[in-house]
Amino acid sequence: QVQLVESGGGWVQPGGSLGLSCAASASSSYLYTIGWYRHAPGKKRDLVARITSDGNTIYADSVKGRFTISRDNAKNTVYLQMNSLKPEDTAIYYCNGFNSKAMFRIDYWGQGTQVTVSS
Repeated sequence: QVQLVESGGGWVQPGGSLGLSCAASASSSYLYTIGWYRHAPGKKRDLVARITSDGNTIYADSVKGRFTISRDNAKNTVYLQMNSLKPEDTAIYYCNGFNSKAMFRIDYWGQGTQVTVSS
């Protein structure tokens, strides 16, 4: 069982920056692929960015060049740096993790953190 706890959400004006953190409870989290998803009102939950245990990353087209995902395995933490934020980035952001080395995939989710971009 892994617990994921997000932090760092809040309100920012368009063009501003925010950093999110996802702290994992398990020391084995370095084996996990960790992703950030977001869920905006009236829309489905979408993948924003993901980082594998090997450090490979993928991004949604809508955030490429603006968001950066990274991880610090010593701190069991994954970060999402969000720059040049737009109103359409407003959503609840969720951290997701699964052990990519396990035989069966089990997904773990954080409780979510609100990001609001408005003037």
